[in-house]
Amino acid sequence: MPLAKGQRITIVNRFGSQVVDTWAFNEADIDEFMSMEHSRAAMLKLSPAVGDTLVTNRRRPIITVVEDTTPGIHDTLIAACDRYRYQQLGGRDGHENCTDNLAAALGALGIDGAVTPSPLNLFMNVEATSDGRIAFRAPVSAPGQYVTLRAEMDLIIALSACPQDLLPVNGEGPTDVDFIVQI
Repeated sequence: MPLAKGQRITIVNRFGSQVVDTWAFNEADIDEFMSMEHSRAAMLKLSPAVGDTLVTNRRRPIITVVEDTTPGIHDTLIAACDRYRYQQLGGRDGHENCTDNLAAALGALGIDGAVTPSPLNLFMNVEATSDGRIAFRAPVSAPGQYVTLRAEMDLIIALSACPQDLLPVNGEGPTDVDFIVQI
């Protein structure tokens, strides 16, 4: 969905356990997109907090976190799930996945989504352990908690309620998620 510069979107974790893969693309040039690796370098941290601005692959501001009622656990490390990930995990063929969800959302806008950038995984709890490993944990957000993001340029934002049901990423399993666009 398009967001004009300055508009806000609030993503509500209705049940408290749903991860939301979040992407943003420059509306005028889809080849410029929110980049987790560039954002980590700009923020000098792994997870954004209120006041932090995520940047594009061209290092320009695209989204700012303006409100976060959660404990602030969000992931910038893990790629969007796809059919290959579900095959690795022993999942069924045709398992719903965030990569296909992004492609369908962009396709509905007439945009070829050939590339899937790494998303901002809102509410996702990925722990970096002292031995350098990562561990997938259940979300720590509570029902009704939310994150509000402000567009720093005219952009297209895409959201996918993560369908992961083979790891504890979504707690007991995938649920619905709500969002509100504020002008």
